[in-house]
Amino acid sequence: QVQLVESGGGLVQAGGSLRLSCAASGRTFCSSATSWFRQAPGKEREFVAAINFSGRSTYYADSVKGRFTIARDNAKNTVYLQMNSLKPEDTAVYYCAAKYGPYSYNYYDFSSWGQGTQVTVSS
Repeated sequence: QVQLVESGGGLVQAGGSLRLSCAASGRTFCSSATSWFRQAPGKEREFVAAINFSGRSTYYADSVKGRFTIARDNAKNTVYLQMNSLKPEDTAVYYCAAKYGPYSYNYYDFSSWGQGTQVTVSS
């Protein structure tokens, strides 16, 4: 089981940027695909971005494509989510999740989750 801890959330004005980090413990993290999800109050958890174990393959939700970038540094056991041109509708708790095998955009495929980090974008 991989333990995950997110950080980097905060309050930012619309148009601003934040970089989230997902730090993992466990030697198997470098062989795990990782995804970011988010959940706004009263809404279902939604997929944001995914990256495979090597970092060579990524996938994004249409709502963030061109604004967000997912990357990983396996030497540091960390996955990042660079968020640019933030909008008020990006406000949510952001979670990272890890799984073995190919990456996924379905939250029920994941067994390892972080505690989440709050991102608030003001207009």
